Amino acid sequence: MERQRIIGFDLARAYAIFGMFIVNFNFSFGSVMNPTDNIGRFLNIFTGNSTAIFIICAGMGVSLMTNRADYTVQDKAELKSKILKRSWFLFALGLLLFNWWSGDILHFYGGYMHFAAFLLFVPKRFFLFGAIGTIIVFHLVLFIIPITTSWDFITYRYLDFWTPLGFLRNTFYNGWNSILPWLSYCLIGMWLGRLNWQDKHIKRNIFIIGLAVFLLIQGLRLMVRQQLFNAFWSDYIMAEYFPPYLPFILVTMGFAFMVISICMFVGETFATSKLVLALQKTGQMTLSHYVIHLTLGMIIMAKLTDKHYTGFLEDEQPTLPIYIFVYSCVFYIFSMLFSILWSKKFKNGPLETLMRKISG
Repeated sequence: MERQRIIGFDLARAYAIFGMFIVNFNFSFGSVMNPTDNIGRFLNIFTGNSTAIFIICAGMGVSLMTNRADYTVQDKAELKSKILKRSWFLFALGLLLFNWWSGDILHFYGGYMHFAAFLLFVPKRFFLFGAIGTIIVFHLVLFIIPITTSWDFITYRYLDFWTPLGFLRNTFYNGWNSILPWLSYCLIGMWLGRLNWQDKHIKRNIFIIGLAVFLLIQGLRLMVRQQLFNAFWSDYIMAEYFPPYLPFILVTMGFAFMVISICMFVGETFATSKLVLALQKTGQMTLSHYVIHLTLGMIIMAKLTDKHYTGFLEDEQPTLPIYIFVYSCVFYIFSMLFSILWSKKFKNGPLETLMRKISG
């Protein structure tokens, strides 16, 4: 049963990286801000949801690594050290990647894991308290620092990222996936990782909670479309990704709860399926696939569309959404094939192996 539980976890990561392919290719080459057809609007559905699942799975992974009751003091110190080293590796890798891809999440990811390292062995209810606290603090800071500080929303460049103050502000408050409030997703993931997923009632209850929260926020957004709120509350409820207000956080968490519980069920029910096992191997290599799609994937896309890749929002004639969707699917299929072939000789993906060698 342990093996099946892990399959479900990896399936969720496999789904998340597929969604990130779509989101990032669309950001660089599509009409992400103003989709003009149904396919373009469909691609935008992945915005936020995929990132949320990606970060929640990070938290789950940390919990699954440290989810035993018989650790000695030395064991705990070694695990904390391992998580900290991995967080520093991701932080450094992300900053290197930032020069190429302005929407990098890895350095934020490293930040989440750094905080997580100090919470590895607390009772799981504290993960919920921490997630709530992170969201509250973010909303309080909104009254002190304008969320748009240093952003140029024509080019989507952050003007003072490489200054000490700008770097701290971007990292902790108003970057694409800043510590506040995105750390809440990691903490929720740590809470999920502590649950007994072998219990079918857990899968059912998490799905129901996710569905209820998702429908609640979608109901509020439907009321906004009926013009039942003033301009302030309408903007607050309808905000997507940036700023990450509470309704966005809740709707993406609700969606993530549904996807993760479904993946757990599929992993348990179809544990011997070749497709499921291929997706599992893909999910185990999400770090490598993330970097590969932002480097090789972007270069190939630029060549195919005869465009100049900049790492920023598309400023040329947007590529048709159908082409972006097909390219994302084809690139994902090749990623799956790469995962299968690589796993025949190596236990972990290329970057996963490097990270483990560094962290021990």
